[in-house]
Amino acid sequence: MPYETILLEAWNDERIARITLNRPDRLNAINRQMQEELADAIEKVANDATVRVVVLTGAGRAFCSGADVGGMAGGGGPHDSRSAEEVRQGFRYPQRIILGLHRMEKPVIGMVNGLAAGAGFDLACACDLRVGCPESRFMVAFVRIGLFPGYGGTWLYPRALGSIPKAAELLFTGDWLEAEDAFRFGLLNRLVPKERLEEETLALATRIADGPPIAIRLAKMMLYRGLEFDLETALLMAAAAETITLTSEDHREGVAAFREKRKPVYRGR
Repeated sequence: MPYETILLEAWNDERIARITLNRPDRLNAINRQMQEELADAIEKVANDATVRVVVLTGAGRAFCSGADVGGMAGGGGPHDSRSAEEVRQGFRYPQRIILGLHRMEKPVIGMVNGLAAGAGFDLACACDLRVGCPESRFMVAFVRIGLFPGYGGTWLYPRALGSIPKAAELLFTGDWLEAEDAFRFGLLNRLVPKERLEEETLALATRIADGPPIAIRLAKMMLYRGLEFDLETALLMAAAAETITLTSEDHREGVAAFREKRKPVYRGR
């Protein structure tokens, strides 16, 4: 499908897909059209065997300011005439987006180029890694207008922040989380000057794209599943995953490259 509210492109090389939320005049606020296009783009890159890493960012001075409340599920204001079931059904696309990012076997890097508020904060937290700059700011905007985080924030925030109390504070108050504090809590993996944001994000994406796809894919899957397993189950799953990597061509290539003192060329086999 042609996109009007997002951009989907290869970034530097075909192994890195860059998705840009492209409504800069609205600070990349998410409307229904963007929901549909973003869900489609996520599914497209997830199914593209050439793509090894996905970068999600925003055009202009914002990452994403949240939902465009004029025409969204649950965002029609106090005079919304839709039934509760109609509103609930409207969250199908947000669910596809967040689950698509979470279930995607490829690493997703959020390049947080500015404010990430409301659903934009949720989108950032749904990425596996986040690179930010001093202009990166985060806010749970929902509480400020009497709403609940409909993009899965109550599940995402404590995992991305590594702290239930901090997630609770943001949820209950709607206070801003500035870039330095986000970095201190681990929400941002890297905090770099604005002028180096693209360079540093691309370097990280390229480093991951150069890595062994099978091992990285399994690592992402086990990283999140491991939060749900007991230790015994996690060890059984780890043994199964390690068996796959030990018998892969990528493992043989990695060993050969180490012995030959050269850079490995992984093919995902």
